[in-house]
Amino acid sequence: MKGDAQVLPRVVLEAIPVDLLRKRKQRDKAINLIIAECKEMEYDGIVLESWSRWAAYGVLHDPDMRQMALQFIQQLGQAMHSVILDRNSEKSLQLVYVIGPPHSENLQEYDFGPEDLRSLSNAVDGYSLMTYDFSGPKNPGPNAPLKWIHSIMQLLLGTSSGGSQSLAQKIFVGINFYGNDFVLSGGLGGGPITAREYLSLLEQHRPLLQWEKNSAEHFFLYSDDQHVKHVVFYPSLMSIVMRLEEAGSWGAGILNLGNWSRFGLFF
Repeated sequence: MKGDAQVLPRVVLEAIPVDLLRKRKQRDKAINLIIAECKEMEYDGIVLESWSRWAAYGVLHDPDMRQMALQFIQQLGQAMHSVILDRNSEKSLQLVYVIGPPHSENLQEYDFGPEDLRSLSNAVDGYSLMTYDFSGPKNPGPNAPLKWIHSIMQLLLGTSSGGSQSLAQKIFVGINFYGNDFVLSGGLGGGPITAREYLSLLEQHRPLLQWEKNSAEHFFLYSDDQHVKHVVFYPSLMSIVMRLEEAGSWGAGILNLGNWSRFGLFF
């Protein structure tokens, strides 16, 4: 109420997308619902998550459906920008779009690539880039290797031309403020942990913190009561500073993920 903070709730499109993307009435209905909710609750806009869901449904493999998906985002952004905020006549509703990291330099249909970034630049005010969850129980390791983050930014933005610099300002590099506790022996397993769990493990096992140079992350090893070996990766001041510097070198912003439920603060 007293500052310049903006509130943009996360909206996830989980329904089967075929009718939404193919039928204009369905698209218009969805857009009108989102705008009506923003007006009623006095939101400043939304953070939209849909690309990963559409990829999971397989619709992005169809070139026509993929184009319809991009057109829906454009239509939503244009509609939101046409709504001027009552409390600030100089601002309109904002659209931040969630994008996942491309899987490789050889982009697939389901990847959100540099051409998509540029094509939506006028409709989207920011991109929430999911530069985290690099590892999982089946491949235990660091949460977000620094070299991996750099390669993603390089792939999306290319050379540091004027156009790419303006796009970089719209990207929020995701930094996880949670960690992972993975099982290394006795079967695969484990998953995300919060600060309370992390501190409990430190107090219980008094492990030796180690620096993993390739990923630029701290980790430690311990064995539980069943003598099963674990590895824990968790953000440290050093790892966070290095990621802030990486984002800053591109002129990008920051998305702080407080936990794996995707609560985020944008900077």
